[in-house]
Amino acid sequence: MLWEKKPPIADRQMPSPTPPNTQTPEPVMASRVKSFEEKPMAESAKPSVVIPNDPERTHLGRSLIVKGDLSGSEDLVIAGQFEGTVNVQGHCLTIGPEGKVKAEIQADRVVIYGSVHGNIIVKERLEIHKSGHVVGDLIAPGISIEDGAYFKGKIEILREGMHEPDRPLPPQTLKQTPKQATALSSSTAS
Repeated sequence: MLWEKKPPIADRQMPSPTPPNTQTPEPVMASRVKSFEEKPMAESAKPSVVIPNDPERTHLGRSLIVKGDLSGSEDLVIAGQFEGTVNVQGHCLTIGPEGKVKAEIQADRVVIYGSVHGNIIVKERLEIHKSGHVVGDLIAPGISIEDGAYFKGKIEILREGMHEPDRPLPPQTLKQTPKQATALSSSTAS
């Protein structure tokens, strides 16, 4: 053991710097490096919501601040700030994660990732995602509010076949039966 004679250094096998079960560390590292090169590091800084850049959609960019009445006949994405009214009936309105809207909205479909203050009337579906913040009344046949989203207001679900929300009729337009008329006149007489 201690007194054993060791072979000369030239004849000795030097321990391998890599474990014996890894034969070629180069290709493994190269493939890992390649996968990092394909995915830029800036991806983690981007918002988790990605709205597709569709040429059929009009975009109000993040740096825009717009006030007024907005109407159109194409899908719309608001990523900046807007104040006024939005009317894109027959199309979809999307409020991006950084979008801030103070408006009365009418559209076929509304998808909210950002902030909306105002009433919303939708013909098909309204979606408020986790990052969404909505203060106002909602009127739609279908409403989806994801866990974690903020909503404050009233909701009116439209039934199939209804095109306008129910509004109470003025008392003079109600049709009265003779019994109801008699009951009304006798109660007002006493």
